[in-house]
Parts: sequence; C-alpha cells; structure tokens
Amino acid sequence: MKIIYIHQYFNFPNANGGTRSYDLATQFVKNGCDVEIITTAANIPGQYKKKWTQIERDGLNLHILNLHYENSFGHAKRIFVFLKFLVEATLKCLSIKTDIVVATSTPLTIGIPALLKRVLQRTPYVFEVRDVWPETVIAVGAVKNPVLCHVLRYLELIIYRHASAIVPLSRDMQSSIAKRHPRFINKMRCVIENIAEVERFGRFELSDEVLSISERYRDFRFTILYAGAFGKVNGLQYAVDLAEHVFALDKTIAFILIGKGKEKSDIEESAKRKGILNKNIFIFDPVSKNELPHLYSTANMGSSFVINIEELWANSANKFFDTLAASKPVLINYGGWQKETIETNDIGYVLPPHLDRDAARAFIEYTRQEEQVRQQCKNALSLAKESYSLNVAASRYMDILTSTTGLNT
Repeated sequence: MKIIYIHQYFNFPNANGGTRSYDLATQFVKNGCDVEIITTAANIPGQYKKKWTQIERDGLNLHILNLHYENSFGHAKRIFVFLKFLVEATLKCLSIKTDIVVATSTPLTIGIPALLKRVLQRTPYVFEVRDVWPETVIAVGAVKNPVLCHVLRYLELIIYRHASAIVPLSRDMQSSIAKRHPRFINKMRCVIENIAEVERFGRFELSDEVLSISERYRDFRFTILYAGAFGKVNGLQYAVDLAEHVFALDKTIAFILIGKGKEKSDIEESAKRKGILNKNIFIFDPVSKNELPHLYSTANMGSSFVINIEELWANSANKFFDTLAASKPVLINYGGWQKETIETNDIGYVLPPHLDRDAARAFIEYTRQEEQVRQQCKNALSLAKESYSLNVAASRYMDILTSTTGLNT
C-alpha cells in the first residue's frame, strides 16, 4: 500500500514539537507500506535552495516545501503561509500516484489537496481532525468575519463529505462533529488519540542544555513541568498566577515552562512583575523530543493548560500523553474528556478554570500526598501502555487504511 501523508508541520524526534505523524508514518513503513510525506521546512532544519527538496529518512520519502512558519507570525502572514502550502501541496499531491491519502489538520485547508486528489483522480483519503475547525478558531476569536465563518463551515462540510474516513483525536471532537454533522457518524470508525510514546520516554538523551535546565530546580520538593507552545490558547498566564499563589504559601514547589511562541515574552514579563521569575517559576527555550524524557524524569508532574473556552477542552495535547508516557501524573485546568480520564483512572489533578488562593492551597496539599502521587505515576504508565501506545494507535490506523483501500500492505 502506498500512502501520501500530508502534514504542514511535520517533525522528527530530534526537533521540538509533536511527533505523531512521524511515529505513525514510520509504523506504517514497518507494516509494509510505502509512505510519501508532503510537508514544509517549518520544523525541519536544513539548507533549502529550491522550492521542493526531496529526502529519504527513517524509511520515509519526504517532499519538503521551502516555506517557513512561526507562532509569532501575524494574521496576514499566517494566511499567506496557509494558502501557499495549499496550492503547492495540491500540485505535489496530484503528481504522485498513491493508493490513499492521509491529511492531518490543522489548518482545515490541509484537507483541500486530499479533496482535489479525490475529485480529480478518485483517490480515497482519511481526514484527521487535530482541532475541530472552524469551531475552535471562531470560539477563540481568531476568525470573526461572518462570511469567512460561513465559508470555513462549508469547507469543513465538503471535506467531511468526500473523506472515506474521519479520525478525530478525542471523543469530544467526535461528539462535536457528530452533533453538527450527524450524517458522517459512520465515517468516524474510531477515535485515535495522540500517542503516549512509552518506548521513547523510557530512554534518556542527555545534553548539556537539559542537564543545565534540570539543575535549576533539583532542590525543590515538588516540580511541575510544562513543555509546549506559548500561544494564546495555551493560557500560560494561568500557570504564572498559580505559581504566584503557591509561592506565597509554599516555596518548595517550582514550575518549569519550556517552549516558544507568540506569548512567551509576555509570560516572562508577567512572572518578572510578580517577583517570582527564577524563584519558583523558570522559563526556558524548547528542547528536542528526544531530550524531553530526561526533563520529565526529573520533574514530579507534567501539565497542560488552556484558556477558559469550552471548545478547547476537546484538545488532544501532546503534553498530556507525554506526561503519561513518562509515568508522571498530569495537571490540567479544564474540563472535558481529559478531566474525566484523570478522575476515572486517578492519574493527576484537575484545577478549576477560575483560579483563587483556595484552589492553590488545595493543590499544595495534593503535592504532599506522596503515596497518592506514587500510585498515580504507576496508573499513568499503565494507561499509556494499554490505551495510548504507538502500537495501539498504529493498529487502529492500519485497520482504517486497509478497509478503505482493500489492500493489506
């Protein structure tokens, strides 16, 4: 079976960022598939002199468009990048013969190359929903024009209509799609959440950088790690406010924030104004996925935050699954399926969306329950292996691909 895998922000494990597409694609190869990746140079360092660069790595054949993207880009530049990739990826996709296409959002426009491949060449495609567009971007205020909202909703409908299968990354995403488009329920054969890569988090890649980071917080009694984007939706001001409340009550707890994004300088400035930067909250640049396991191993807890908008609760954040793979409890500040999973399986702690000193005090008390935290570490790893491992995700995906194409490999 030959697969075209379209992901605008494809990552290798030696870079920072999520590796879901890499992990799944390499598993497809192990299952006998031929995989062609269509992506951009955004997360793949190198010297790109031509429009397209083709490389082979880890069994994958990559077509890399010389197009860069940063979370700090303004609205107009982001739109340009999306449209540029849409056009170029469509032409590249149409030029490659394949049995099936996997298109993974975001953005929603990632589905258009697959859609046109289906319409013009009758090639089936699977559409993977990482965020429910356009509902999420409308809810956070990124898109306000009613005409554009209508266009995006219509595009979503057309992409779902022509997809052979739809793969949501959480059951809340599945419910959102089913509620708005009940005719497509049968296309959502299963939910395939983000991946807890237990094997990767079971080994450590040490570097001077990660050793110097962990050295900064080794003397604290309890440490909470955040490793991810510093964007608007990530709501890291909540983490700063939590650190401020905690610092006033217990100076043995530290928060470590690692990553990059448009809001990072504002978060650093806020922590500085509150007098807690480099006291109980430490902010660092991102590290590679291969280096993350060491940092998780030296922390007591992982975390994931979002701003208080209910549509964001459906997320399937890498941070959540990385924490479980690292055998650590996870801290969140939102509801939805992750809150239910934490409470049902006893794998972490859920803070209220609206923070106050009482909530901070209750969290401090939780950090002192050493036996409970130890048990949650065991529960987290067990859940990661049983429900969210790469083998589980790849097996579910292969079932979808083989049933859609009628091919075994």
